Amino acid sequence: MYFPNEEERKDLTRGLLPRAREMVVAEELRGWNWNVPPLEPIYDVRLALYEVAGYYCPTARDLYMKRVQGVEVRPNIPMIFGKVLHDSVAKLITGAKRAIYIKGVDFASEALEELREPDYSVLDRASSYLDGQELDELKNRIAIVWRHQLNALVSQVDVALAKQPRIGVDSLVSLAIPVSVEHNLDGSFLGLSSHLSTDAYRFYDTAILDLKFGESMDFHRLTTTGYALVMESLYEYPVNLGCIIYARFDGGRLLIDKDYHLIDDELRQWFIEARDEKMRMVSEEIDPGMPGECYEGCPYMGHCSR
Repeated sequence: MYFPNEEERKDLTRGLLPRAREMVVAEELRGWNWNVPPLEPIYDVRLALYEVAGYYCPTARDLYMKRVQGVEVRPNIPMIFGKVLHDSVAKLITGAKRAIYIKGVDFASEALEELREPDYSVLDRASSYLDGQELDELKNRIAIVWRHQLNALVSQVDVALAKQPRIGVDSLVSLAIPVSVEHNLDGSFLGLSSHLSTDAYRFYDTAILDLKFGESMDFHRLTTTGYALVMESLYEYPVNLGCIIYARFDGGRLLIDKDYHLIDDELRQWFIEARDEKMRMVSEEIDPGMPGECYEGCPYMGHCSR
């Protein structure tokens, strides 16, 4: 999921990466200018990045119900499935790195093969929310995702071992698995939570990766944009490339589409405006009103209309 195939590598090398290097971004929209407008936070409110980037509710009344009205709800089924599958991918990648460090270069491939059995412990936190049939379906999806990602990891390691006969263990992990999953970030400079984490960050092309188990939405690019701004505010180097990875299931198959995109002025401005609008709504307790149509499965259904 987090590693590009050969076609994607060619497209990145000859297309998006040169454009990302050459792209001119307005200086005031770079994260390192967090202390001046328009990036400087206007309100003393800390929002999670998903609260800024999420527009499943077009008017953001779900955020109003949560942060202003204090309504607590149970997560819906897609939320639970998505969270568990995210955790499963992260667990596999960190487990693969750990196994290579423990076993060493000579036994790296064998170490990965020992991970063939999926780790279903990530199901524990979901068991109280799902019935037996739903748990079985989620377990099946974990197995599909696990197999797909492990095969990719094995391939990555085998290629690195074949190309570098004198490679060390730390170099092998860096070359074969060049991603940091659940990469922790402090968004305080931008008025965001101090406990943020990206799904994944890929080192060699400085790409923010976000994994979605659901339908494509235009506002999903706000997530990668927000993380890019936060990384720029912390590390003071440009982050111009994002990728939304859409994973869906078709029987026993995993189908994946990737939305590579430049994190340009338009996306940055959109994120800043969304942040300011939602900060104002929470700070001044402004009810944004009901949307024209509620999305299916909204966890605030039944609370919001009261």
